[in-house]
Amino acid sequence: MKLNLRWQLLLAALGFTLIGALLSYQEQAQVQQAATYCTVTEPATGGVFVEGVVGAPRFLNPLLSDGNPVDQQLVSLIFDGLTQYDENGRFAPALAQSWQVSEDGLTITFTLRDDVVWQDGEPVTAADVAFTYGLMADPAFPGPPTLTRLWQTITINVLDPYTIQFVLAEPYSPFLQATTRGILPAHRLQEVTAAALLTHPFNQSPVGTGPFIVPANQEPQRTGRLTLIPNPANWPQIKIANVEMRFFADEVSLLAAYATGELHALNAVSPMLLPQVAALPATRLFTAAVPRYTELLFNLSETGLAVPQLAVRRALAYALDRQQLVDDVLNGQAVPLEGPYLPTSWAYNPSLMTHYTPDLDAAQSLLDGANWSLAAGQTVRQQEEVSLALRLLLLDTPTNQALAQAITAQWNRVGVGVTPVVVTTLEELRTALAAREFDVALLHITPPTDPDLYDFWSQEAIVRGNNYAGWNQRRASEALESGRQTWGQVERKPFYDAFLRRYNEDLPALTLHQQVDTYALSTAVYEAEIGRIDNPRDRYQTLANWFLLYQDVQVLCPEDDNELK
Repeated sequence: MKLNLRWQLLLAALGFTLIGALLSYQEQAQVQQAATYCTVTEPATGGVFVEGVVGAPRFLNPLLSDGNPVDQQLVSLIFDGLTQYDENGRFAPALAQSWQVSEDGLTITFTLRDDVVWQDGEPVTAADVAFTYGLMADPAFPGPPTLTRLWQTITINVLDPYTIQFVLAEPYSPFLQATTRGILPAHRLQEVTAAALLTHPFNQSPVGTGPFIVPANQEPQRTGRLTLIPNPANWPQIKIANVEMRFFADEVSLLAAYATGELHALNAVSPMLLPQVAALPATRLFTAAVPRYTELLFNLSETGLAVPQLAVRRALAYALDRQQLVDDVLNGQAVPLEGPYLPTSWAYNPSLMTHYTPDLDAAQSLLDGANWSLAAGQTVRQQEEVSLALRLLLLDTPTNQALAQAITAQWNRVGVGVTPVVVTTLEELRTALAAREFDVALLHITPPTDPDLYDFWSQEAIVRGNNYAGWNQRRASEALESGRQTWGQVERKPFYDAFLRRYNEDLPALTLHQQVDTYALSTAVYEAEIGRIDNPRDRYQTLANWFLLYQDVQVLCPEDDNELK
């Protein structure tokens, strides 16, 4: 048989090629075996961020949360309104993408976004909005009566699934503020009446549109904790698995849990607690002025002792050293403020306010002129055998107690006695205010973002509202009424200036200071930056960057730069 030389040469070439490939593969394998692997540490997914709060939730429902600060903060994380306030206090879209006000100021039409779904996947429509506001218009609604009175005067028209119209009985410029309240899912509560809303399971296992989801079947009142899951629609990529709110009866137990590492953060550090928290290792503190102030409210009704006299009110103002209260009692955690508006409000006008600096001579002269005399050897002034001993109403908190003691000491210097009237709950405080069982009340006020203070200071609010001072000033009341019936900031401003002039003249309340809040965060939380600490959503704005855990990962070590040269 004759061999084919051409085939032999071809087979030989293939063999040499195969041998070369095997040798090259072996050489590469030897290089890889010689390479060095390094261990690096990088952020890992997982872990639960735990925040401590004083207080406990009751209703995780935006229609029922007004009376409980804990509810208000949680509701803001779970629900959205038609509108919201931006960082500058201006209205911004939320569930609504736009709105229009008619020329006569009576009709406001909202166009909803068509890309929002409830946390159970159902679309958000105008029917949800109409259902929510309809509940508040029901006479059996168990929430604040002011909400019922408002919504009973408004006609709601659903024009299509994403358009809703509100027709007002008369122009009412603060109406837009009402649209910041969270909306409820109609498909979850359609068969629920307003009267039954108070006891419905939805209040414990809500479904909203906000950045956090509440898993069902939790019992925060019993367990003292509530788990919140970051909504994937808001944070598609996030390292922290869950956020847990832990609830405490008082600041002592709250601080103890934080000191032992059970908590990553303290929701709010009171001025009294600040030195102890600041002394703890591995703690970051975030401090900012917040939209809340502290005031002394005077009872101008017939049940008030001495304070219905303007001279006495002015004397009490001159007798106070408000800066000393901030420095010595609040550890500097407050800022000076005059009047009923915050500096962030467009109605704020400090030029119209009297700044009461400490002046004991002026205080004593005013009291003498009001026939409250201080006899030799006495410490408390009298008038016709009636002692000038004022009932000071306050809620029982460490900060309030410390402020009350300091205020008492300052007023004692001009012969004014003080009898503390201490209540333990907000309900008791409201009851005492409504019954006017006080002469002066120490209150913490969160004013509405809109400058409409009609429900606080009008004549009508004496009977149906929060004018607990009983300030009966017709011109101030008329200015407030005109201000709420006018659209446009420029057009409204003169009415609020007129109100401020009357307020300053009569001094129905004395603002002590704007409050400053502090948020404490453990350094065990990495890459965490905090936004506005008074706004939960802003506080967690950068949550996607936060992490609690690290993991070790094997990677190929980089080549030594010296070997490459």
